[in-house]
Amino acid sequence: MTDVWLAIIAVAVAVMAAIQVGAIVLGLRLARRVDQLTTQVERDIKPLLHNLTTISAEAQRAVQLATAQVERADRLFGDLALSAERTMALAAQFVGGPAQKGVALFAAARAAMSAFRDLREASRRRPRDHRMASPDDEESLFIG
Repeated sequence: MTDVWLAIIAVAVAVMAAIQVGAIVLGLRLARRVDQLTTQVERDIKPLLHNLTTISAEAQRAVQLATAQVERADRLFGDLALSAERTMALAAQFVGGPAQKGVALFAAARAAMSAFRDLREASRRRPRDHRMASPDDEESLFIG
């Protein structure tokens, strides 16, 4: 009976050994398959990574160009605002100078008119010459 037990143990050990060898063989196949898959993924991803690198470099270049354009536009609008301010100041001087002279001429004309009016009123206040006809005399000459 001990021989039977020994035979059963031997068969069990052989089966376990076969299972272990099978597991090792399957593990090796799996390792080989994973290695092939890794190689294929690396081969397929390399161009993609290269394209992504190229795209990111182009995007960086585009951002730099856009930044330069925005800075250039900012300088342009700053210069334009400065030019507009200078132009408005020159226009104010151009229009304001003659306008001030025109106001001065208008004031001089008004002063002259006022002086003539004062002269006329002063002449009315003076006693009339006897040789001049009175308003009553002038009404008798009116035909109407």
